[in-house]
Amino acid sequence: MRKKLSTEEKLSVVKSALGDRKAEDIEELDLRGRTIIADYFVVASGTSNVHIRSIADGVIEKMKKRGIRPDRIEGYQEAKWVLVDYGDVIVHVFAMEERSFYDIESLWRATAQSLRSE
Repeated sequence: MRKKLSTEEKLSVVKSALGDRKAEDIEELDLRGRTIIADYFVVASGTSNVHIRSIADGVIEKMKKRGIRPDRIEGYQEAKWVLVDYGDVIVHVFAMEERSFYDIESLWRATAQSLRSE
């Protein structure tokens, strides 16, 4: 049986797990009112493929202890960009190069500014 955690509780557990696994450059993006995809993205970086998998595993394990399983996991094998989807909270763990290349933080900030100016 799945437990129900509030969005804020999920964010807290995710950020704690990221810190426990020494994720770098952790950033929380508030997407409420901007998209139906999720309420929040949590973006972090790892220093190697092994580190990126370890970070993702830490998030998955810590959430599982709270009774929450991800809706899906993408990119785990390649471990250059691992996405762990918890519905209202989506975790992105990037290799440094991929994070710079895709720059999703800037993309979503630009979206927010565009919406505010409309």
